[in-house]
Amino acid sequence: MKYLLFNGLAGSGTCRKAAEGYLAKEGADTQMLDLAQMDVRTWISAVTAEDIIILCGGDGTLNRFANDLDGVTLPCPLLHYRAGTGNDFLVDLEEELGTKDVGAINEYITNLPTVKVKDIECKFINGIGYGIDGMCCEYADKMRAKGKTKVNYTTLAIRLCLFKYKAPNATITIDGEELKYSRVWLAASMNGRYYGGGMKVAPFQKRNSGKVCLAVVHNLGRLKLLTIFPKIFDGSYVKHKKHVEFHYGNRIKVAFDTPMALQIDGDTVLDVTEYEVTL
Repeated sequence: MKYLLFNGLAGSGTCRKAAEGYLAKEGADTQMLDLAQMDVRTWISAVTAEDIIILCGGDGTLNRFANDLDGVTLPCPLLHYRAGTGNDFLVDLEEELGTKDVGAINEYITNLPTVKVKDIECKFINGIGYGIDGMCCEYADKMRAKGKTKVNYTTLAIRLCLFKYKAPNATITIDGEELKYSRVWLAASMNGRYYGGGMKVAPFQKRNSGKVCLAVVHNLGRLKLLTIFPKIFDGSYVKHKKHVEFHYGNRIKVAFDTPMALQIDGDTVLDVTEYEVTL
């Protein structure tokens, strides 16, 4: 049996429409199920090795599925049908494997890094954004709450860089080594290379490498940042070595001296002073 799982709460119904579209074209002998209406851990106990699960959605749906099944070994192949906005997970995996036919993704949603922030502890698929990226998510949420359906993150980020964002100082600890940074614009812990709908934050990171990549952008003013920021999308900002650094480790702690918003695979957490990632 093939099972097509979608998140009925995602994308204002667009995820359901994508699932129905898949079912209409390729859904012979396929049962469609809404993740929002089921207990996944209980349901998966009845799945056999002969079955196939097709997860329909984007990075948020994949994040939820991975967290719901944390510690559970999937008995059958898990495929991922692209139906999100950014689809950073699939973009990254296709690039890493050199093909658009990535096949089963089981190995890429197990042994994921864990983030602890405030009273939240969860796995993440792509990355943790802390700094200007977290603030972008905070303001994007406010815009959507007011009825705006499309948010241009690049325009929003530039506006925040120019007028709103106040770069904090940071203390960063990587596998026990403490580092101090001033005027930090970005302190992102990455499991993959992409987040934010195509921002190549960690160009050298590999999934399942056994390490998390920490990208830090620091010690520069607003105008200088605006020359660097657009280069994050293709990863070429790595050339600015004076202001852009990458570290790799299994335990990463980032503490800001000012509370800031943080995003976990696109979900926003407000008023954060520190977070910790372990793998």
